[in-house]
Amino acid sequence: MDDYTDYDALGLAQLVRTKQVKPSELLDASLSRAEAAQEELNCFSALFPEIAREQLDQPLGDGPFAGVPFVTKDLAVDIKGAPITQGSVAWKGHVATEDSTLAARYRKAGLVFFGATTSPEFGLTTTTESTLYGQTRNPWDTTRTSGGSSGGAAVAVASGVLPLAQASDGGGSIRIPAACCGLFGMKPSRGRIPMGPGRTEGWNGLSTVHALSRSVRDNAALMDATHGPETGSRYHAPPPARPFLEELDHDPKPLKIALWRTAPNGTKPDADAEAGLKYTADLLESLGHTVVEAAPQMDGEALGKAALFTISANIAAMIDDRSRALGRPVREDELEPITFSMAHLGRTVPMVELAHANNAFQTAAIAYERFLDAGGFDMTLSATLSRAPEKLGVMALTADRDTMGAAVASFTPHCPVFNQMGAPAMTVPLHWTAPTPTAPSGLPIGMMFGGRYGTESLLFALAGQLERAAPWAQRRPPVWVG
Repeated sequence: MDDYTDYDALGLAQLVRTKQVKPSELLDASLSRAEAAQEELNCFSALFPEIAREQLDQPLGDGPFAGVPFVTKDLAVDIKGAPITQGSVAWKGHVATEDSTLAARYRKAGLVFFGATTSPEFGLTTTTESTLYGQTRNPWDTTRTSGGSSGGAAVAVASGVLPLAQASDGGGSIRIPAACCGLFGMKPSRGRIPMGPGRTEGWNGLSTVHALSRSVRDNAALMDATHGPETGSRYHAPPPARPFLEELDHDPKPLKIALWRTAPNGTKPDADAEAGLKYTADLLESLGHTVVEAAPQMDGEALGKAALFTISANIAAMIDDRSRALGRPVREDELEPITFSMAHLGRTVPMVELAHANNAFQTAAIAYERFLDAGGFDMTLSATLSRAPEKLGVMALTADRDTMGAAVASFTPHCPVFNQMGAPAMTVPLHWTAPTPTAPSGLPIGMMFGGRYGTESLLFALAGQLERAAPWAQRRPPVWVG
């Protein structure tokens, strides 16, 4: 199928629906491109066409994505019979015994599973590099990171393997890879998308799941197909007034947007990111919106400490669970060095620190919404990346801990706060750097919009307007397998 990459996921589903193409043809098209991308970019942890073909032997139903090839991240989302390793040597050989709740909803939507994309161990860093799978390379510049932790998903979409892929976000892990690879990514509100059946939230609510994509409409339609409470949900985001997809047909009212330049930890955008902010602010003004430089007051040091303690405690618990499943302790040599040190921290920090951490997150959420209320703001605008995608190796879990920690903290400093607040945020591919010898098409730097809890509808409406005003889907990276 030569014109496969001319369509987004909804477009491919329409071809199936009108019998212009068979789902098996779409699967073959995606598999051949996946094999090519894997050779050049190393973005898959596993390909399992046999699972896809078994799925095609069954009725696909009439879901919005019926017959469309799809991949999930090698972290937290289980596909029955498929390998899932969490990017860790300690999980090597593990195979899922049942579908996760989200996978079941994907099946109902008609998506066809054929592979899993790479992730760093437990999604713990902002690059996709691991001892188990190696380095996932950015198709815009193969010397640079694809972002993390959903870097494999971003590379698969950006290089033309498929138009839409599942991703997860505990501190920016949807938005960062999408920004690094020139894609649209939406991090939902806490409790919007199911994470069960074993657990209904990740990292004490910091982590959530959804997708990154070339088109905004694919992203919105997938949220329509998957959102809502699950068994055991302690909370869930308020349902939209109308389908998220319908929001794209309506330009938002004139918005007042706060340009949040300096992150809570004090990091400022570099010249490339600053150029992206200026371009985006000018574009917004041309569309009738108002952009005012303003920032909420937050304790960046307290938030960073709270996130470290919360994630470390959860990593320690996850490793303990794996030890019980193995019938032996997970060995130090089965974990990345920084992962091992985080697990140690998680076992030694006093329990009261988790209460302090939760309090810090609530304080930030209250401060953010009070800031929006006081200024009459609808949302905030920041650079998703404070600088162009970093070189490979710098932020890996095998790097020097202090150097790696400083690089991670300054690379995407606005992203984690939206996880900590539980609020939605999206990255939109609106800016590229000037060309370089290794990046002849320039490097993408996403622009991030953050909203109040439960306001994905407004974010999608703005994203649709921006996509029409400054389309990006036809921009191709130097490594393109489509």
